[in-house]
Amino acid sequence: MQDQQEAFKQKRKFIVRLGKMLHKYGTPAYRLEAHLMTLADAIGLRSSFIISPTSMTFVLWTEGHEDEYTHAARVDPGDLDMGSLSRTDDVVDLVLGGELSVEEAQERLDEIEFMPNPYGRLATGFSFGMSGSAFAMLMNTSLNTSLWAGLLGIVVYLFILWSERSKGIANMLEPLVAMMSAMGACAIAAYVDPGINIHLAILSSIIVLIPGLALTIGLQELSARHLVSGTAKIMDAVMMLFKLYFGAFVGVELGQEMFGKVEFVAQELLPWWTAWLAIFILGWALIIAFRTRRRHMVWSLLIGFVAYGTSHYGSIHYDVGIGAFIGAFMVGIYGNLFTRLANAPAVIVTMQGLIVLVPGSKTFISLNSYIVGEGFASAETAGQQSLIILMSLVAGLIFANSALPPKKSL
Repeated sequence: MQDQQEAFKQKRKFIVRLGKMLHKYGTPAYRLEAHLMTLADAIGLRSSFIISPTSMTFVLWTEGHEDEYTHAARVDPGDLDMGSLSRTDDVVDLVLGGELSVEEAQERLDEIEFMPNPYGRLATGFSFGMSGSAFAMLMNTSLNTSLWAGLLGIVVYLFILWSERSKGIANMLEPLVAMMSAMGACAIAAYVDPGINIHLAILSSIIVLIPGLALTIGLQELSARHLVSGTAKIMDAVMMLFKLYFGAFVGVELGQEMFGKVEFVAQELLPWWTAWLAIFILGWALIIAFRTRRRHMVWSLLIGFVAYGTSHYGSIHYDVGIGAFIGAFMVGIYGNLFTRLANAPAVIVTMQGLIVLVPGSKTFISLNSYIVGEGFASAETAGQQSLIILMSLVAGLIFANSALPPKKSL
């Protein structure tokens, strides 16, 4: 009897620890609950879970209710860390295959949790600059604006590093970085390069913080009837969008007051083929930012081209909504093939593909149009397009999971 209680104790400790780590690494709630339930069944436990972005409740018991355990915890919203997520999934596979005991698995989880960033801060900062430049290229701007957006993206990362050491900076991070980026763009226009597209440079530099992906995941959770988690994620994304926009709006006003308004000098736009180069650059930036493992790099790079290519040509031949649906469908199929061939969670590649598709920039642009009454990049239809694209993305992923069911619950 005592041995059974000790075994139950070790198993529940493992599941609680695993759940918190997977949540920390950005696993969507609807996938996390299904994954933990599958694992609990495999090791002989009955279970029930309630997961939200800021709280977790575990209820675990044995057959016949000889033992029962409830654990509730307050947690912070997770950040995407695909390398740690993959390593954690490997531990689960070893436990299910009988190659690791629960006690040994706990030690492996300790190693993963405290593993340093494999790419380091210098490469991560460079990835922020790469993502800013790549997004500006995708927005069909000029070379100089793309380069300035990359520089401002590195400045954004410096503030993120500062926020890790200062709680005050962390509390006001989103509006602060948007404001500083806007003031920096105004200073560049006034003293260095009047050909910079100020609004696009600002948007591109903070694109890593704009919550388009969070909106999509929130809608996915709502479609899976995870109402609390989905609603919380959507509202958190909306508030983050408001904070970013407020910071950018104030920054432009302060920048123009300090440095003066500069008449924009139009520059030659980049050729069409640079969009494909931008996808390549963005793919590498996301690999570094998500800490993707080296064995998954090629998969992660390719999905960017799959997402962009299918959605782009779908939009040309049909419309933007159908293009987004086709892109999301192909991303879902690609991710489910990845789980079968690489034996790793689909989320490792699908998150990277979705970032290429999500309309985070369009929501920011439409917000500018509604508040200021003026646009800077197709603002008139940006809000409508955002809603259509979000719905199309969710539908595409649902159809993909029906056409080719995932091998793993993650």
